[in-house]
Amino acid sequence: MAAQLSPRVKELIEKARIVSFDGWQGQFGEDAIASFQSADDKRAYLDDSTLAGMPAGDIARALRDHSTVIVDAARSQVLDQFPGITEPGGGLYPAVRAEACWRDFWQFLRCISYGIAAQRTDYTNPMGLHYMGELYQELQVPLDAMVYGLQSLKTASRKQLNLALNDNRVNPYFDHLIQSLSQFYATD
Repeated sequence: MAAQLSPRVKELIEKARIVSFDGWQGQFGEDAIASFQSADDKRAYLDDSTLAGMPAGDIARALRDHSTVIVDAARSQVLDQFPGITEPGGGLYPAVRAEACWRDFWQFLRCISYGIAAQRTDYTNPMGLHYMGELYQELQVPLDAMVYGLQSLKTASRKQLNLALNDNRVNPYFDHLIQSLSQFYATD
């Protein structure tokens, strides 16, 4: 897919880094911030040693450990809500577009898990979100399906957490990103 992307899209992908740890220094030391930043740079979930020192590391660990189940459930909900979206003429056709969407779901869950682990809803970068909005507009991403997918990630995460930890205090972290992506409609 990368060979088919325009230079503009490639530039927007690089700039669409939606996570920021600015302002966290007062709560966490340099080592913790460096661990967060390293994980984000690698586009990875936080490791167990970092999660051990976080206020809600157990919740973030459960999300990480169940990410495949959560993303699969969200994908299923999107496909049920938007029949034909992956068929010719649909917003997630051809298959490479759908795969990119499901990857975004995984990445969104990863980013949300950072905020949850630290118990900070201020885990996003406004400029990165701005560029993501431009990227989604440039690629004609079906925003209604993406926002619905984020809501589905929230539902599936709450279900998994209730099974694993009997804990569903994740709403503000999902709601923050859902609200941020909902702002993309204003740029259409």
